[in-house]
Formats: sequence, C-alpha cells, structure tokens
Amino acid sequence: MIRFHSAAGETSQVAAEASSTPTVAATMKAYLALTKPRIVELLLVTTIPAMFLAAGRIPEPALVAVTLIGGAMSAAGANSFNSIIDRDIDEQMRRTRRRPMVRHLIPKRSAYAFAWALTVASTLILGLGANWLSAGLALLATAYYVFVYTLWLKRTTPSNIVWGGIAGCFPPLIGWTAVTDAVAWPPLILFLIVFWWTPPHTWALGLRYRDDYAGAAVPMLPVVKEAPYVTRQILVYSVLMIATSLLLWPVAGTGWLYPVVAGAMGVWILVEAVRLDQRARAGQTDAALQPMRLFHASNTYLAVVFLAAALDPLIS
Repeated sequence: MIRFHSAAGETSQVAAEASSTPTVAATMKAYLALTKPRIVELLLVTTIPAMFLAAGRIPEPALVAVTLIGGAMSAAGANSFNSIIDRDIDEQMRRTRRRPMVRHLIPKRSAYAFAWALTVASTLILGLGANWLSAGLALLATAYYVFVYTLWLKRTTPSNIVWGGIAGCFPPLIGWTAVTDAVAWPPLILFLIVFWWTPPHTWALGLRYRDDYAGAAVPMLPVVKEAPYVTRQILVYSVLMIATSLLLWPVAGTGWLYPVVAGAMGVWILVEAVRLDQRARAGQTDAALQPMRLFHASNTYLAVVFLAAALDPLIS
C-alpha cells in the first residue's frame, strides 16, 4: 500500500530536523547531497573518454587525476548553486522534498560559500594542473548552468532543457583540451552527442514526474504538451543523437570498435524510443507508459558509447 504524508506532517518533520543538532557525519552527508553526486558521476563519464581519444593512448595518470578532481569540483559547485536557487521548486516536488536546502540542513549563507569555494578551487586546480583553457571552459559551463539555465530558462520556457542542457555538454571539451590545450572537431562531435542526448533523457524523467513539475510551475515539455507530442520529440532527438554519434567515426578516424558499438547501442535506444512513442499514441499513461525504461536506457547508452570512444584507440 502506498502512503502519502500530509503537507502538515512533512512541515513538522522538516522543522524537527532543522531544530535538532546535526552530527558531523550528517552535516557532511548534507553537503555531499547538495552537490548532486549522481549528476557529477554522469558528467565525468563523458570527460575521461575524451582524454583517451585526444591522447590516442592512456593519458598521463596525473593529468587524468587533476582533470577528474577539477571537473568533479566544478560540477559539484554548479549543482550546489542550483540546489540553493531551486529550493523553492524542490520544496513543491515529491521527488526532491528531501534535499538538504528544503530540509534546512545547511544555512543558505554556508551553502553559497561552499558552492563558491568549489568553483574557485576547481578553476585553480584545472588551470594550474592542466591548462587555463580547460579551466575557462569549466567556469563557463558553471556560469551557463547557473545564470542561463537555473535562473532563466528552467522557469520560463518548455525548451529549457534543450538550451539549458548545453552546460552538461562541456565535459568532453574539458577532457580533450586538458590533453591538447586546443579545441578540435572530435570533442565538438562528443559535445553534440550529449546535446542531443539530454532532451530525451530529461523528457523521459519529466513524463514520469509530470505532476511534480506541474505542481512546481516548471514548464517542462511534458507539462505543457501531451505525451504523444513529447515522445515524438524524444524520437526525433534520439535519431539526431545516433546520427551524430556515428559521425565521430570519420571525423576522429576511429577504428572498428567505436562504430560497431555506437551503431548497436543506437539501434537499441531507437527501439526503446519507438516503443515509448507507440505506447503514448496508444493512449497509455502513468505506469503503463513506462518512460523510465528510456531514461535508464539512455544512461547506459551514453556510458557505453563514450567507453567505446575511450577503448577504440587502445585496440585499433
């Protein structure tokens, strides 16, 4: 049996949590949650393969470590700013009501200091440990995510994740430039793969939590359009993503592994997108629509395709 807590009950629980004295471990856990570590992990998945592809071999371990630490801190800082700014939205959504800013586990002033510290430290680590081009790209990604997506696009337009998602496309560029200190066509292709990947991934989640976004007045596409329209857009963006992924083969001059894996994974994700669209056009909703199938499949797709890009120069 599913049980829902009343708003009064949730408010009293939050108040009780806020009034209690947190332990050191609980405080550290709250600060970690502020950074949204699962998103940080996903961004790093697209950083490391770009470094392998740029080097044409295993990159220098010290450089990889610096880039990962700096990149992780940059993403963590951007996510922390987002958590602070979006606390009013998170409070309205069942999926996000347990986040630390909603539960008042971290004072706002302390959270901002933490976010700024991560951002400054990441810039210095990347600049001094890799190069200032990578540091500048990471700083640009943070600024775009905070000022363009969080403060503007997310709250104003159904295209929020299309253009706002650009911030999440920077890790391949950062990884590539950390090795080469220059931008080239291959990392731009990787950038575009993530660009086309982001809307289907996020819209699938939006279909699952449509009522949450609607209740928080966030104009996600699944909120303002019916499911068949959304699933058709998911299908279109998936096709563009797959086509772009295959373009890396001639542009980067990869061997046989990458196009084989990218092609096979593309067929799989396309089948999932078509089936989702068919379910929506058949009038299925809620659990029967199964949008999370595509959401989880898209995570696997991105990880495997980028892994193939990393391994290809090692075996070709």
